[in-house]
Amino acid sequence: MRYYIGMRQFASSIIKHQNVFTRSVSCLLMAILCFIPTCAQDDSKSLQSKIESLRAQENFQVTDTVHINLLNQLGKNYRFYKTDSLLTISKQALKYSQNAEYVKGQSESYLGLGDYYSGKGERVAAINNYTKALVLSKNIEASALTLRIINNLASEYAFKGDFAKSLSNYLKGIELAEEKGELEMLSIMNENIAGLYASQKDYDQAQIFYDAVKKLNEKLGDEVNSAQTMSNLASLYADMGKLDYAMFNVNRSISIFEDNQVMDWLAYAYEIKGKVYLKQNKYQWALYWYHQGELLHENLDDDRGKIDLFNGIAEAYLGQKKDSLAQKYAMEAYEISNRINFVEGTQKCAKTLYKISKNRKEFRKALAFHEIYQEVSDTLHRKENKKSLTMLKTREEYNRQKQELIEANQIALAKQRGLIYAGIIVLIIFAIITFFIKRAEKIQKRLNTELKAKKEKLEAHEAALTDSNETKTKLFSIIGHDLRGPIGALQGLLQMFTDGEMNKSEFFEFIPKLKSDVDHIYFTLNNLLSWGNSQMNGSTTKASVFSLESIVDENINLLSELSKSKSIKIVSELSGNTLIWSDSNQIDIVVRNLISNALKFTPENGMITIKAQEKNDNWEIAVRDTGVGMDKVTVENLFKKNNNITTYGTNNEKGTGLGLSLCKEMVEKNGGTIWVESALRKGSTFFFTLPKAEDKYSQAS
Repeated sequence: MRYYIGMRQFASSIIKHQNVFTRSVSCLLMAILCFIPTCAQDDSKSLQSKIESLRAQENFQVTDTVHINLLNQLGKNYRFYKTDSLLTISKQALKYSQNAEYVKGQSESYLGLGDYYSGKGERVAAINNYTKALVLSKNIEASALTLRIINNLASEYAFKGDFAKSLSNYLKGIELAEEKGELEMLSIMNENIAGLYASQKDYDQAQIFYDAVKKLNEKLGDEVNSAQTMSNLASLYADMGKLDYAMFNVNRSISIFEDNQVMDWLAYAYEIKGKVYLKQNKYQWALYWYHQGELLHENLDDDRGKIDLFNGIAEAYLGQKKDSLAQKYAMEAYEISNRINFVEGTQKCAKTLYKISKNRKEFRKALAFHEIYQEVSDTLHRKENKKSLTMLKTREEYNRQKQELIEANQIALAKQRGLIYAGIIVLIIFAIITFFIKRAEKIQKRLNTELKAKKEKLEAHEAALTDSNETKTKLFSIIGHDLRGPIGALQGLLQMFTDGEMNKSEFFEFIPKLKSDVDHIYFTLNNLLSWGNSQMNGSTTKASVFSLESIVDENINLLSELSKSKSIKIVSELSGNTLIWSDSNQIDIVVRNLISNALKFTPENGMITIKAQEKNDNWEIAVRDTGVGMDKVTVENLFKKNNNITTYGTNNEKGTGLGLSLCKEMVEKNGGTIWVESALRKGSTFFFTLPKAEDKYSQAS
């Protein structure tokens, strides 16, 4: 799937006989490669000629709006051919536009800069420039320009892997496109949303949006637009395993791109055709079409388009057992993905490199790429993305029910008006008129009451669904990110050992890592079960009198092995009369998490101290460490709602970010408060208060 940015991009062709096929395509490609420089530069040369002619005129000013518009158009033409020229021209146009106070020119210049930084993978710079362009275009109500910018901004968030923000911008663009009747941009944005669903493997929802796109394309009547949609559909069908449909669509699109000389889309179509053959395990044919796409890319400046192409070539060579060639192309695609920060590319290439390394028995590399693949997959499928796409379905359902209620109300109001008209006709009989009016009023009131009740019910249902989704996605995110990674690594190692791909000595080298991962899983599961119980079943707090000193001592013993491994000294300065009125099980969880957290962020030969001080009716307990500490921003956000911070300790110990949320919840359930004081490189002190036992115990007696 390629996202449309500014203009539509990429596709393949149908030829009936194999022998004729090879000769005709080879000849065609030679003609195309000779034609590209002329085709790509004709428009640019024409624009350059106009600019030079304008500059030669008497009294010419660089701030002339016609001059600025020509510069921006020239930069746009260089988008996929000369990106460095795009940067230079956009900066020039911006300077001239600012001097002339020409807002539209400034907006288009920022759009050009955003396109340049997008191609280079500089996400922050691209988003900043797109945002500036958007503000300016909205100020002058330039709807066509605004739609281009919104689409590019949404696509940039998609490349970044932030599908939630991407979807939000596409929906805003669709609303504006519908209002202004911009059918082409409406088609593009619906197709890009289909791409978001396809990336989450929600193929049914993706096809719903593609159906809407095909109807819009029929109204537009542009065969190139239709061919571009067919290319993306071919990619979708290939991922779904519907290879006949995929080949049919890509072959139709290729002939159109070849006729219209749409080089960038043609390169993409060849890559899709190679992908279809790869799915059929026809590696020779897959490589043939991949290499045709590679030839076209020599005349394109489009790094993002090369990633799937090179990764596909790598997979085809791997299928032919040519591991060296496979590794060469896979590494090149992986390096491009990292250079331009394209997370989907990194995910695909890491998976391919894992297969290659495993096949070559390079198990350390295989494990490293497997962990990268898992981590990036978690990022792409994080809760915000799934939640946003799910909420879109919910919103559509809500709008449908709302429309049905409005239509039902309109029908009822029409009946009411009929009753009123009948009452007016029979004015002679005053009693009858009064009866109809009162009856109409009752109907109106009842309908309004029913409508209000249904609306409130829908809103309550939506709120409950939102809360449920937040709790569920939060739980799944923790399980997916912090348990699946270590378990997946363990499973991979065991599988390689079982299959005989790794001997005992090699396997035993991983024992320390496996023990660390299992300890992490055990600790995470304890926290997860406690939190899940409190969130989903509503845990009950049962207060009683107990000695805090005994709980602290038990947890120091429990964590003694970890403290010894890092040579950290844990000192309890609690006295035997530290009696607490709280739920001992919940406070045990708090103490264990805080001491574990201190051990995690304290370097070797450090010290952890636990103290308690009487404060009126409460005990104030402090867990102080000599660790790495935190900056002011981290301290301010540490206990905020839904802000689960996941970090690594001084020895790369993993954490879920759930422990502190659990501590805060348990302390507050027992009538206390929790806070932290910290300074970088000086250590941290976590404080929490709990009720003293004296008064409570005497009342109970």
